[in-house]
Amino acid sequence: MAQEPGLPDIQLDRNNLYREEVFTDRKAGTIRRLVPIDASGAADASRAVLYSGQTQLLTPGGVLPLAFEIEAVTLEEAIERFPAGMQLALEQAIEEAREYRREAASRIVVPEAGGGLGGMPGGKIKLR
Repeated sequence: MAQEPGLPDIQLDRNNLYREEVFTDRKAGTIRRLVPIDASGAADASRAVLYSGQTQLLTPGGVLPLAFEIEAVTLEEAIERFPAGMQLALEQAIEEAREYRREAASRIVVPEAGGGLGGMPGGKIKLR
């Protein structure tokens, strides 16, 4: 089938493939292990295995999803380092929310004193 004009040409990078494995305790979260593979599906020992964590926290504003990389060589290390990774991701999310609030607050437009509609002075209703 021919590519439609203007649509992106998306292709998988055959030199950067991973097999994904997911581990969960069904309470705290999940750990994803990405095992590098070649295009035939065989393990690629020339690249490192990658670990990432995911969890959700219930906040007054709703559910906050957190995803973070875990520096580990084994699944056991990833399990041990999960809490620290989650804590760092939470701190980053809190800081991003604070920054978003600061940016939103700086965008608030305060009308100048005496500035009415259409740049006309006043703003008071006058009856004749």
